[in-house]
Amino acid sequence: MTSSLTPSDAGALPVLLSPKPSLTYRLVSNLLVFPVFRGLFRGRTEGNHHVPMQGPVVVVANHGSHLDPPLLGHALGRPVAFMAKAELFAIPLLGPIIRACGAYPVKRGASDREAIRTATARLDEGWATGVFLDGTRQRDGRVNQPMPGAALLAARSGAPLLPVAIINSHRALGPGQNRFRPVPIVLRIGAPIPAPASRRKPDLEATTLELQRRINALLDQGC
Repeated sequence: MTSSLTPSDAGALPVLLSPKPSLTYRLVSNLLVFPVFRGLFRGRTEGNHHVPMQGPVVVVANHGSHLDPPLLGHALGRPVAFMAKAELFAIPLLGPIIRACGAYPVKRGASDREAIRTATARLDEGWATGVFLDGTRQRDGRVNQPMPGAALLAARSGAPLLPVAIINSHRALGPGQNRFRPVPIVLRIGAPIPAPASRRKPDLEATTLELQRRINALLDQGC
């Protein structure tokens, strides 16, 4: 964890800085993700001014495609860390690449509590940490059955939550599809919302439902 104080901040709390993008991250962005996003899918992002560029933030999105993690991880202007199965990190070439891009390992069969602890540790390091609100891909690309994990992460860390709508990825390469469809993909970013007031179930549920409402509202704006 790194921190920085300006001369006028003497005695103030240090500012938690976010990890800088690695060379591997920049290469993957410039040579792979953005050519596919901008070229094949005529992709664009909206609302980037809402993205906190320093400090921890829980990035919360809908999930309709395997395309979502790389797009969300490279289109916000700062790296976004995601959970990945620990076995992937042992694969030559792939392991170092996904680690350099911010992925962190979670053992197969790990408890939800262990996964939450691992993600909280990333937030404590100043990372933006990505969470798909449903947990699994949805055929219609919407948030249908939101889970409380994102709200719990924010409550544990105090990090704000950033709602993001990934529009059309479920049409480009959704569940059951085995080839790309070159439809336009848009990442629409909403205003951050504060962490829940506590870890109590009613507070987590209220924040989770608000995230669902906001993301689906961003989706409803269309392309």
